[in-house]
Amino acid sequence: MKLPVQVYYWIATVFFIGYLPLAPGTWGSAASLLTWYFIPEMNVIVFSSIIIILFMLGLISAKKVAEHENNPDPSKVIIDEWVGMWIALLIVPKTWQWMAGSFLLFRFFDISKFFPMRQIEKLKKGWGIMLDDVVAGIYSLLILLIIRNIR
Repeated sequence: MKLPVQVYYWIATVFFIGYLPLAPGTWGSAASLLTWYFIPEMNVIVFSSIIIILFMLGLISAKKVAEHENNPDPSKVIIDEWVGMWIALLIVPKTWQWMAGSFLLFRFFDISKFFPMRQIEKLKKGWGIMLDDVVAGIYSLLILLIIRNIR
């Protein structure tokens, strides 16, 4: 079944949040953080399953939007930030300190593109768009796990 290209834009830009001016990735990360805060608590397996579903939707929609725009990584595509941010939030309590730490760590890693993110970003068919943010989310999650276990 072939969907209209607008459906892919809705998903990839997360209901057009990606069109907000100046740093759409930061807007996307902030919106995902707020959404996470207001959704009911759920266990890690359920939340991980939701993240995997979002990843798959993001992979397909990011690929379609990139192809439609003839741009390997359009800045308006922010579903990748959404997925990466939710990975960073996977085990944190819903307090402002943990939320701020998750957000700042994720944005730091997403922007700085530590190894292997820069190489991953070059992958085609939506993989590069999605996976570099997954790695940023995993790096953030690992640091948050270390902090949580030290406390």
